[in-house]
Amino acid sequence: MQGSATRRLWLGGAALSLLTVLMGMALLGLSGWFITATAIAGLVPAAALVFDVFMPSAGIRLLAIGRTGARYAERLVTHDATLAALAALRERLFRAWSRPRAARWLLQRPARLLQRLTADVDALDNIYLRLVVPAFAALGAAAMLGFALGLMRWWIGLLAALWLLCAGLGIALWQASVSRKAALRRALNTESLRARTVDLVAGKTELLMAGRLAAQCEAIEASDARAAKADMSLFRLEALATVAYGIASALTLCGVLLAMAWLVDERRIGAAVAAFGVLLALSAMEPFAALRRGAAEAGRTLLAVRRIGAVLAQEAPLGEVPVQQAPPIAGLAVQLENASAAHDGRRIIGPLNLEIRQGERVALIGASGAGKTTLLSLISGELAPSSGHVAACDCSWMTQHTELFRESVRDNLRLESPHEQDQNLWNVLEEAGLAHDVRALPQGLDTPLGEGGLGLSGGQARRLALARLLLSPAPCWLLDEVTEGLDAAVAKDVLARLWTQSSGRTLVLATHWQREAAMADRVIWMEGGRLAGEARHGTEAFARAVSSLRADAAPQSPNNKNGI
Repeated sequence: MQGSATRRLWLGGAALSLLTVLMGMALLGLSGWFITATAIAGLVPAAALVFDVFMPSAGIRLLAIGRTGARYAERLVTHDATLAALAALRERLFRAWSRPRAARWLLQRPARLLQRLTADVDALDNIYLRLVVPAFAALGAAAMLGFALGLMRWWIGLLAALWLLCAGLGIALWQASVSRKAALRRALNTESLRARTVDLVAGKTELLMAGRLAAQCEAIEASDARAAKADMSLFRLEALATVAYGIASALTLCGVLLAMAWLVDERRIGAAVAAFGVLLALSAMEPFAALRRGAAEAGRTLLAVRRIGAVLAQEAPLGEVPVQQAPPIAGLAVQLENASAAHDGRRIIGPLNLEIRQGERVALIGASGAGKTTLLSLISGELAPSSGHVAACDCSWMTQHTELFRESVRDNLRLESPHEQDQNLWNVLEEAGLAHDVRALPQGLDTPLGEGGLGLSGGQARRLALARLLLSPAPCWLLDEVTEGLDAAVAKDVLARLWTQSSGRTLVLATHWQREAAMADRVIWMEGGRLAGEARHGTEAFARAVSSLRADAAPQSPNNKNGI
């Protein structure tokens, strides 16, 4: 239904554009005929007395008002249709980006995401607004001129229509062809400019510490200079196209003027009709000239179509949940059977066979790169298995990187539960040990945070993420290095609160720390993407596995600063 309404808007906008052009041409032609006929009638008193000035003047007023109204309606309808189509396209892009592993891809390429959502999508309005609609109107203008002149002499109308089509469309095709490389250079350099600027803003501290800040600024200036050079090339080509359309319009006018003079000399038409034909030809090239901007942007539009088309070709069907785990058998929270995960056709973990009971607390240990986070991705549904079977209940995942947004404390908490009451928010902040700190903030829950939770310390940010997790009704919590980067005292407090509030839930932790693994019911160690072994709490193997992990550093006394 929505697609049908959008198509009607597209057709309506094109029809209104055609009507506007035709009424404009008719207005100019009728005005020329009326002025000439009035002047001729005034030469003969008898003719002046019987000349009807009311009908032509009424027609001129009607065309003038109608043209203004049609132009206004055309602007409304075409832009409404375009904006509706681009909004729907952005929704489809978001759906496509909700596929497994999309979050990791977007974090790695934020500038590319920005380019797709803004510049690439906006470039597609060129297809309808600056190519389809003007071309439709231009074809109508050629048809009208050919029909009007064909009533005087059929071959004159045919030649005029063919000339308009060949000259008008030929210039547009030539401009699109020669502008393609410059348009591509501008698009690519603009994307490079955005990417380098995003890197500068996001990594200014690292660039400064590495002594590369000045070099990054120079790279941004170089990208900007290349984009400006491409812009200048496009401006020159558009100016040449403007000159070409001017010459074509002048030739059209000269040709029609000579044809009208010949017909008048042959006494086949009168001077007033000749004026009508000349003024009609004067306005016939204008719709073709409107193709200039669309032709200049054709290369950029084609690039955007290829890029966005590649994304949409892999999108999930509309309305379908991209990732939905099958429920495990009764009594289990997680069930993996010969499950593997692959990247670019290369297996990274698996095959894995694993069962985790409901309410069980499992610690995943192993060296960095062993596959712990990838296993959590499989369980959560963020990563689709390349083979085997994965079944899991609903999960909430607290990663080692605290994901906070540039919103208020309240909005960051409500990300998990959008309609949660303030009292419940204060309750989970109290349980996370953060309520006192939030009350001390200038605006309490309404205090805005900066990008990535700027304004909070590392420990406060982790506690806020913990509070948000506590609002989750999911029966299974996945925890990935939740105390990484925290000092020992804060880490132990966060873990104690987490363990208390997670009673009855299934916990799966990926960790390198003894303090986290020691609280688990079972420890599983991974090597090379495989499950290498497991041990239950209270066994000697469990103690050995936990002791192999990192321990909290012992506090140093003032007299033993070197730990000796």
